Amino acid sequence: MGTFLLIFFGCGAVAGAVAFDAFQGVFQVAAVWGAGLIVAILLTAGHSQAHFNPAITFPMFLFRGMKGRLALGYVFCQMIGAFLAAAILFLIFREPLSAHEEAQGIQRGQKGSEATAMVFGEFFPNPGGKPLSAEHKTTLSMSSAFVAELVGTGLLAFAVFGFTSTDVQKRLGGGVPFAIGITLTVLICIFGPVTMACFNPARDLAPRLFSAFAGWGAVPFAVNGHGWWVVYIVAPLGGGVLGGWLGNTIFHRQS
Repeated sequence: MGTFLLIFFGCGAVAGAVAFDAFQGVFQVAAVWGAGLIVAILLTAGHSQAHFNPAITFPMFLFRGMKGRLALGYVFCQMIGAFLAAAILFLIFREPLSAHEEAQGIQRGQKGSEATAMVFGEFFPNPGGKPLSAEHKTTLSMSSAFVAELVGTGLLAFAVFGFTSTDVQKRLGGGVPFAIGITLTVLICIFGPVTMACFNPARDLAPRLFSAFAGWGAVPFAVNGHGWWVVYIVAPLGGGVLGGWLGNTIFHRQS
């Protein structure tokens, strides 16, 4: 449920931006992602410690003694929640997205349809609701996108490990969810224009898979070549481990 809420709010904001041009600038979309994360944490932390992201769950397993079976269960539920959120959003935005494609001369499942597939999966550089031209693609290499996602996820994981450490939790009290949500908002403002700011393999992979079934076919996996898994799966997992290790080392929290 927590992952469902996060993806529903966040990808819903992206859908509104693409289909209706409903937001002005990256901050407004980033703020919805951050607010969605706060809501999801507040509602579910008491039940599950608010695990919505494999890039956070994996370092928790490595550095805070989480049981492997529990970690795998979390990742499975994260994927299910993200997939269901994408499905519900598609039902809501199906007609507006089709209208946007018609206005842009886009055929779903064909070259250029990443302009609307970006509601679900992510692409680099950020398509901004339009087909990625060959010239636009050259503005960001896969290695640069990899570094962006690695650093962005590392900073997010560092913040999560810091805010959930014993000493910081005592100082912040009930403010921890808000601190984490603000951190995500700031990071999306910085990295969103570059790579769409994934930081979460489940957030990318499950909706990307759904979009393939919903008419976009191979496009979600072809536009960036191998970059879709290098940048949006490998980089966030690596960044989560690095940021989690650093945060755990500095804050010395015992699990």
